[in-house]
Amino acid sequence: MINTSVDNPRPGRELFHLTWPMLFGVLALMSYQLVDSAFIGQLGVKPLATLGFTVPLQMFIIGVQVGIGIATTAVISRVLGADDPVRAKRLGGLVVVAGATLIALLALAIWLGRYWILALLGGSEDLQPLLDAYWPPFLFAAWLGAVLYFGYSLCRSHGDTKLPGAMMVITSLINVALDPLFIFTFDWGIAGAAWATVVAFGTGTLVVFSRLFARQWITFLLAELPIRPALAQLGSIAGPAMLSQLMPPIAAMLATGFVATFGESAVGAWGLGSRLEFFSLVAVLALTMAMPPMIGRYVGAGRPDRVELLVWLAVRFVILLQLGIAAAWLLLSGLLSSLLASDPEVQGHLADFLLRLPVSWSGLGVCMLMVSACNAMGLPMRALVISVLRLFAWFLPLLWIGGQIGGLNGLFTGAMLGNIAAGITSWLLYKRGIAHLKQQAARSGPEPSAS
Repeated sequence: MINTSVDNPRPGRELFHLTWPMLFGVLALMSYQLVDSAFIGQLGVKPLATLGFTVPLQMFIIGVQVGIGIATTAVISRVLGADDPVRAKRLGGLVVVAGATLIALLALAIWLGRYWILALLGGSEDLQPLLDAYWPPFLFAAWLGAVLYFGYSLCRSHGDTKLPGAMMVITSLINVALDPLFIFTFDWGIAGAAWATVVAFGTGTLVVFSRLFARQWITFLLAELPIRPALAQLGSIAGPAMLSQLMPPIAAMLATGFVATFGESAVGAWGLGSRLEFFSLVAVLALTMAMPPMIGRYVGAGRPDRVELLVWLAVRFVILLQLGIAAAWLLLSGLLSSLLASDPEVQGHLADFLLRLPVSWSGLGVCMLMVSACNAMGLPMRALVISVLRLFAWFLPLLWIGGQIGGLNGLFTGAMLGNIAAGITSWLLYKRGIAHLKQQAARSGPEPSAS
């Protein structure tokens, strides 16, 4: 049994045991999405185009749900750290009700404006029949996925990452198993992929919420919970967190636009490199899910010294891990380029990418950790500032300047320098945040309990 007390002498071991289930869960989710795309790709160009126009909407909904999830983990873990499980249980019910309502309204708005959205994204009217068939189950699946994610966030708030990690794997396997049955055997086409996700997420929701009720971690009896102050507390973190989640897709589109000025082969190499980047950062993503409940518990107990120790352990691990991954990509750059691309020009560009970018992913990993830590510490605006500076003060400007000076290789070098600068800046801003937290703890002690 892992020691989850505030004074646990081995916080690194606890963090490891919270992280590894999320690592497998994230990998499973990534795998099912790739398989989903592959099955839809067999249906032809129009279904694949419909999927392409759906992705930005999916990313938008996920950004909103992740923002709510971040607020959930931050607030409830702090309440638990202040030893108030009754309030934590009521907050859990409020999160699910408010979050599910918000996502439902968002899905309804997307459906009502579907033709306008399609035209805005540059889609033709020929895709409208496919949109009408695909988006109802897609939006239902998105709503179920959001509710399931809120359940995962409640589990993580209480220090349980095994159930969310296991259910991510199980729902992914269900989805992959049902895809060919629904798409091809039942001949539901692209809508079959969405219905497979509905069944998978529906199953996960039933399992997770039955466990939450059995453990008495959630209640929908909210009469004794002051609703407005609680929603304001959640919103103060969720709002900036949502903005932080929505900025990377925007920055990615801008970066791709810069790369596109160097031709299609450059875009192909950049896209392949970006996928390798995402896989390289899977452990960091898992850490950003596992670390907040521990930080929240420490903050609620008035122990910023424990926060500082935990974050330093995570930062050292991420830097060493990412430098090791960078060394592996460097050694394998020639082999990977030939395996991932058949065009010689794309191969050359990808090899140049792997010679420069991976070493900077340690800085990017540190930046991601600092955003997660600041949100968990109750400093969402500081987390938002870190995200804004990373993308719009360092990464994009240096990428563009590098491209202007040194062509495509200069662009790669600029992106590398931008990631490193962002990591250093985020660490300095976090240090100011932890100093502020220490001053706060010295004045007031642990957070007071409330009902």
